Amino acid sequence: MWPLIIVLLSPQVASQGGDLHQLLDSHWQQSLKEQVFFRMDSDAWRPDGRLAEWTPAARARRRAFNQSILEQLAKIDVSTLSAEDQINYRIFKYERETEAESNRFFDHMFPINSLFGYHTYFAEAPANMSLRTVTDLEKLLISYADFPRFNREHIAAMREGIAAGMTQYGPSMRGVAATIQAHIVDQAEQSLFYQPFAQMPSSIDENKRVNLQQRARDLIQVQVIPAYRELLSFINDEYLPKGREKAGISSVAGGNDYYQYLIRYYTTTDLTPESIHQTGLGEVKRIRGEMEQIIQVVHFKGDFKAFLHHLRTRPESFAADAEDLLEKAALITRRMDAALPTLFSYLPRSPYAIKPSSGRGAYYVASTGDGTTPGTYFISTDVRSQPLYNLEALSFHEAVPGHHLQSAIALEQDMPAFRKPLYHAAFGEGWGLYSERLGKEAGFYKDAYSDFGRLTYEMWRACRLVVDTGIHANGWTRQQAIDFIMENTALTEAEVTSEVDRYITWPAQALAYKIGELRIRALRTEAEQALGDRFDLRTFHDQVIGHGSLPIAVLEDLIREWIKIRRKL
Repeated sequence: MWPLIIVLLSPQVASQGGDLHQLLDSHWQQSLKEQVFFRMDSDAWRPDGRLAEWTPAARARRRAFNQSILEQLAKIDVSTLSAEDQINYRIFKYERETEAESNRFFDHMFPINSLFGYHTYFAEAPANMSLRTVTDLEKLLISYADFPRFNREHIAAMREGIAAGMTQYGPSMRGVAATIQAHIVDQAEQSLFYQPFAQMPSSIDENKRVNLQQRARDLIQVQVIPAYRELLSFINDEYLPKGREKAGISSVAGGNDYYQYLIRYYTTTDLTPESIHQTGLGEVKRIRGEMEQIIQVVHFKGDFKAFLHHLRTRPESFAADAEDLLEKAALITRRMDAALPTLFSYLPRSPYAIKPSSGRGAYYVASTGDGTTPGTYFISTDVRSQPLYNLEALSFHEAVPGHHLQSAIALEQDMPAFRKPLYHAAFGEGWGLYSERLGKEAGFYKDAYSDFGRLTYEMWRACRLVVDTGIHANGWTRQQAIDFIMENTALTEAEVTSEVDRYITWPAQALAYKIGELRIRALRTEAEQALGDRFDLRTFHDQVIGHGSLPIAVLEDLIREWIKIRRKL
């Protein structure tokens, strides 16, 4: 069959398709060389020897290369490409245009926010890597040796931000020192960086093992830890005293345009701050009504605020200890694993692990895709910060049918290399939030308190639409944002404060969850109404997550094309 298909292709189609794939390969090889992958999930960063360069010259080099790619793309006649290559072209062009827009703004000046940054991603990366051979460990040592340079280049970018008035809001960055201090230890063996060398595979012979361990201790003690001390001094002595005085990014020169760009980047839509704000208010009202219904179902005597206090303080809301929490999360995900065939017709081969996180809540790290690592659902084992009434929703979001399922399926698709690690926040986080609700359709949340927890999570994401735009477009103060979320969610005050500082120091990212989920739900409603009895939930889900991570507009077009095809069957 393949020779016949090749013969039937016109010379122009074959030529244009070949030109596109050569361009995709050229870009991918340059990305591997630069060690910079535009729009990749930072949690999935795995250093590969020498680290990326972040000097003005390096940024200019990448900017020029990206522009040259756009010029070459413009020479390709899209109409002559195959249907699949038209999708590849459209996504690739969208990424290159977004990268060009990013280069016009100030992203490089904000490499750290209130919760994490390049310094935390670097420290957590070894735990996510497959370090099975001497070569793997040697490359990790190269990364350790290179970190001081990498660190200084990011410090220089933040100094550029200080000079331009592009700094984070001071009060929201008070806790960042702790994320640096955590990696300043007295002995190298106490460091996260040493763990891969303390737990080397038994296949590595003793002499090599001793040599690698000694070199690791030396590099951690002499290079890595001093670099973290340098970063801590810079943050405390230079950066925090120069923090901007107002919470919103719109308070700085060019801030309004920057915020609108960030909305486009994270939501992959052209929505305005005002429309997002109003959508958020509407969602808050709707979800609040559903929460009030549950309060009546459990026959609680008291108002909404009293019920939230009851929820946060009842002993049944918390696991006995860390092991109990992990076991409960494992049982929830195992039961969902068994329900997946009722929701999807294609399931991935890659497994996932559940591990304690290193102090920053729950998150997911995708597999490498080469069969050497599982996906990993990290969860905080501080039982007071991870109540059980949220555990079902959290597990569905981070593991299955959320991030793990979507990411694992993407890695198994036959698609160009650039698309496999691609991470559009609105698509990925929107799918994660959609998955929380999907658990209810699959028969979960039988306990009313757990269902309330699900709604609390949804309310939390709805509040983000109101609060993020309130802060960055409408002039809200930090305290206004805290008060709004406290009034509407079951989060503790400490959690709310941490979340608000995240929104202040990471503008627009938190909008992705609800915007993406609403778009996916709208597409499902559109498909159900158009197809009637022909609608099949399993194949709809396969279509949504079967093409890897997508900009929202591309997802909408693909689903609408699928609807047309299904209507003809």
